[in-house]
Amino acid sequence: MPNAIKLYRHPLSGHSHRVELFLSLLNLPTELVFVDLANGAHKTADYLAINAFGQVPVIDDNGTLISDSNAILVYLAKKYGNGSWQLQDPLTEARIQRWLSVAAGQVAYGPAAARLITVFGAAFNADEVIARAHALLKVMEAELSDSPFLAGTETSIADVANYSYIAHAPEGNVSLEAYPNVRAWLQRIEALPGFVPMQRTAAGLQAS
Repeated sequence: MPNAIKLYRHPLSGHSHRVELFLSLLNLPTELVFVDLANGAHKTADYLAINAFGQVPVIDDNGTLISDSNAILVYLAKKYGNGSWQLQDPLTEARIQRWLSVAAGQVAYGPAAARLITVFGAAFNADEVIARAHALLKVMEAELSDSPFLAGTETSIADVANYSYIAHAPEGNVSLEAYPNVRAWLQRIEALPGFVPMQRTAAGLQAS
């Protein structure tokens, strides 16, 4: 059994959850290290020595430090995925890369940003980021009508990268009601062996 991989994360960070979820899906021993973002732990000299951008997540795989959630997913898939999660044919690889770019772009500036407003008090324009979220969801809805997962017929890191913020979009006042294919895709991810949820927040449409 390998030594546990340290995951520096915050429980309300969707970027952190991507990695926590994937580590669990891969059944890898993991040590969760809480990074207190509210009190600036990510801006201390010790943490900046781990990730100069001062962000979560970071993994420490027996002395190998990797930061950036999507980069971590690629690393874990290549090292521990046994040929799955990042399939090798060129077209599937391209589809996966496309959705990793979406996770870093349209997701970050749409549903993730909308959730930052309600959960963390970020100063984004709510109407603008919610509109971006729905534009993305319409594309996902159409593409998921043709395949069960984002990059094709099998799960990949594309699904892991996009799951967390889409699943928690209602916390940012982004309703998933009009997107049955997206909701069915979320349920397929949640049914995977080893799935672990991200902590929910009573915010936005999730407020009690």
